Amino acid sequence: MFRAFFAAFALFLTGAAPASQAPLVLAAASLQESMNAAADAWAKQGHVRPVISFAASSSLARQVEAGAPADLFVSADEDWMDDLAAKHLIAPATRSDFLGNRLVIVAAKNNRVRIPLRPAALARVLTAGPLAMADTDSVPAGKYGKAALEKLGVWSQVEPKVVRAENVRAALALVDRGAAPLGIVYATDAKASPSVRIAGVFPDATHPPITYPIARLTSSSSPDAERFRRFLVSRTGKAIFVRYGFSAK
Repeated sequence: MFRAFFAAFALFLTGAAPASQAPLVLAAASLQESMNAAADAWAKQGHVRPVISFAASSSLARQVEAGAPADLFVSADEDWMDDLAAKHLIAPATRSDFLGNRLVIVAAKNNRVRIPLRPAALARVLTAGPLAMADTDSVPAGKYGKAALEKLGVWSQVEPKVVRAENVRAALALVDRGAAPLGIVYATDAKASPSVRIAGVFPDATHPPITYPIARLTSSSSPDAERFRRFLVSRTGKAIFVRYGFSAK
C-alpha cells in the first residue's frame, strides 16, 4: 500500500502516466533535466519509463529511512549514501560513484558582478546582499558551499547573509526571481537556467569532491530497477548526463 501511495504521489509530482512496476528513482534535485532525459532514452528502448522523485539528497535519504519503498537512490554526496549503507538500506554491490559536478556562484544575467577569491574582497561582494544557498547543515550543495567559504576564510562574515533553501534548485530560484543577487549552486544548475550566469567558480581544492553515488535500495521490488541502474552507469547512460554539464566518473 505504501509503495502504491508513494508511486502515485511521485507520478502526481512528475506528471508521468501510471505504469506497472515502473522503477521508482529518488534523485538529487540537481539531476532534474538530465535524469528525465535518461529516463526518456530508456523508455525509447521499449522499457517502462521510471518514475522519478526529485528533492534534496537529505530529504530523499530520510524518506528511505522512513520506509519509502523506492528502487534506486542517487545522492549528490557520499554522506547520505553512507548513512543509508550504515542502516543496511542499500545493496552494497550496486553502489558506485556515478557523476561529478562543479560548485559555482551565480548572478542574474544583467548583474555584471565579478567574484574575487581574495578573502577580504570576496567577503565584501558576498555580504552586499542576501546569498542564496541550499541548507548548509544537511543538503549537499549547501555543505559544499559552506566548506568552500570556510576554506577561503569568509564563512563567519558571510553566514549572517545566507538565505537557506530546501534544496539547490530552490536556491537557484531565489536568484532567478531576484530575491537574492547571488547564489551558490552547481554548474549544471546554472546551465539549466536561462536567467542566470556563472559569476565565479570555486576551485576544487576548496571543498570535498562533488560526487554523485548511485545504488539500488534493499526495498526495491521492480524487476527493471537493476537494469535501469546499469543503463545509467553505462557509457551510453553517462553520456546523457555529460551533455547536461556533469562529468562522468
